[in-house]
Amino acid sequence: MKNIALIVIDLQNDITKNYKKIIGQVNEAIDWAAANEMHIIYIKHYNLSEKTRTFKPGTKGAELVPELNVVTDNVFEKSKASALTSEAFAGFIEKNDIEEFYITGADAKACVKSTSYNLARTGYKVHVISDCVTSYDLKKLDAMFTYYADKGCEVKKLADYREGTI
Repeated sequence: MKNIALIVIDLQNDITKNYKKIIGQVNEAIDWAAANEMHIIYIKHYNLSEKTRTFKPGTKGAELVPELNVVTDNVFEKSKASALTSEAFAGFIEKNDIEEFYITGADAKACVKSTSYNLARTGYKVHVISDCVTSYDLKKLDAMFTYYADKGCEVKKLADYREGTI
C-alpha cells in the first residue's frame, strides 16, 4: 500500500438525496484508488445528541448507502464534523504513514469541509475530488471548492486525477 488514501465521508442512508448524483463517480474513484494501491477509508457520522433523529448509531439511517462500493474494512466512526476527531481514524493514519488524501462524500459545507481543512492545516496533502462531493445545498458547491483551494487543498475532477500519475 502506498501512503495515500481515498476517504469516503458520510455517504449514509440519512444523507441528502443528492448523494445519488455522485454515487457512480464515488464508486469509480474507489475503483481508481484500489487500482493505484491506495488505502480506502469510509467515515460514518453518528449523532449522539438525544434530540436529533438522523445518523443515530444502530439505525438504518446510519448505515452506508447500499449503492456504495465498500471494498475494505477501514470504516471509522465520528461524532463531530472532522474525521480527525476519530481516534481510530487518526491512529490508522499514523500506523500506515499516510501523507496524502483524496476526499469524496458529503456534506461539502460540513464534514467534507472540516475534514479537508483540518487535514490540510495539519500538514497533509489534500485533494478534493469535486465531482465526488455533494451537499444539501448544491448552489454552494462552487463556493466550497473555492474555500478548499484557499485553504491549501487541490480541487479537481476525477478524470483529471485519473490522467495524472500517482
